[in-house]
Amino acid sequence: MRDQKKAEELAAQRVQLLSPLLAEGLDPARARKIRAEICEQTGLSDRTLRRYLAKYAKDGFDGLKPKGRGRRRTEEAIPQHILDQAILLRREVPGRSVAQIIQILEWEGKASPGQIKRSTLQEKLAERGYSARHMRMYTQTGAAARRYQQKSRNMLWHSDIKYGPYLPIGPGGTKKQVYLVTFIDDATRFVLHAEFYPTLDQVIVEDCFRKAILKYGVPDSVYFDNGKQYRTKWMARTCSKLGIRLLYAKPYSPEATGKVEKFNQTVDSFLREAALNKPQTLEQFNQLFHVWLEECYQNKPHSALVDMLSPNAAYQRDRKALKFIDQETIANAFLHWEERKVDKTGCISFEGKKYEVGLNFIGCTVDVIYDPADTEELTIEYEGYAPWKAKQLVIGDRVGRRPKLPASIQPLPAGSSRLLDAAMQKNLEREQRIAPAISYRTVYKEGSRDV
Repeated sequence: MRDQKKAEELAAQRVQLLSPLLAEGLDPARARKIRAEICEQTGLSDRTLRRYLAKYAKDGFDGLKPKGRGRRRTEEAIPQHILDQAILLRREVPGRSVAQIIQILEWEGKASPGQIKRSTLQEKLAERGYSARHMRMYTQTGAAARRYQQKSRNMLWHSDIKYGPYLPIGPGGTKKQVYLVTFIDDATRFVLHAEFYPTLDQVIVEDCFRKAILKYGVPDSVYFDNGKQYRTKWMARTCSKLGIRLLYAKPYSPEATGKVEKFNQTVDSFLREAALNKPQTLEQFNQLFHVWLEECYQNKPHSALVDMLSPNAAYQRDRKALKFIDQETIANAFLHWEERKVDKTGCISFEGKKYEVGLNFIGCTVDVIYDPADTEELTIEYEGYAPWKAKQLVIGDRVGRRPKLPASIQPLPAGSSRLLDAAMQKNLEREQRIAPAISYRTVYKEGSRDV
């Protein structure tokens, strides 16, 4: 299962790598140019990219999973002194490709021909923070960004988190800060879903993202800042499972997410009005917010839209078809995946609770598949077994009987020691192979002619 998890992560990376080539209406000339840029940045060959595209077109996300047991570790694949020289060459000229770096090292005699593989060096440079993407990020200037807008709805979604006010929602009426998560459409400025939450973690982003998809379908791309709630392995896996291109803003460039930032500024007017009503619960606060959102934003003329349309009217008039996905696929894409070790009672610990897995798996590491919004039951996977459900362990007021170990893991009675029996047989074979140093059978008595 660990190899399977690694395969899914690698497939998610490949989907995001191919995402520029999956845009609708891409002409062949533009596609060739994009492939050339990807090859130069990653060191992959054009043939490899075309093979990835063919697998994705045939089998989707699963087609990009490696079929083997995963890539071997490459700690010792490149000697340290050669890796240091490769980093130096990349720092001297950030635009140098991996192939050029290998060529220089071979010409200088620091590496023998064929000693360094492009994929291995690319991986090691990325681990050290010297990939082509890293170098572009380091060398970017502070030039102002120009305005942009997508042509149709659901081509690009933005999202951001805004710190809200303190509400009396804690224990005993203690005031606690709430946080607004928003998903907004780039082309129409339509708010797909927005809600205030009582915590600040990735779960609130997942919940808002899921609700937006259920209501308005799957977007072509999403664009986030570099907050830890967005830059997660879960987000990469979910977007890849749903065929969504995942984009992140450049560091220290708040203007890149200006549309959702502008909306957050508009929300300030709601916060001032809501303070006058003094809502006592988060539910009341969200009810006020949804009323304000519908009447004061969604259906109000927007200065950035053609003919001063409202975001709702612009979204509804757009002719681009909405892409809906069945509930099972969405639920699977939003699941989380973690590993846990089964203790000697046949249970695992998860979020401070105990779940019964089974005595057959004592000491084994199992995969836990779960929905963060509902952890009453967990799905357990282990290689060679069909997935099964694990329920929370119910602890009674009395000590229960010690359960018997399954027959498959109980010690078996033995009539004799197989180790000693095998050792005795081995010793006998060893003695038979040793020939005597002198044979007296060919020696005659003294006085014979052969003596």
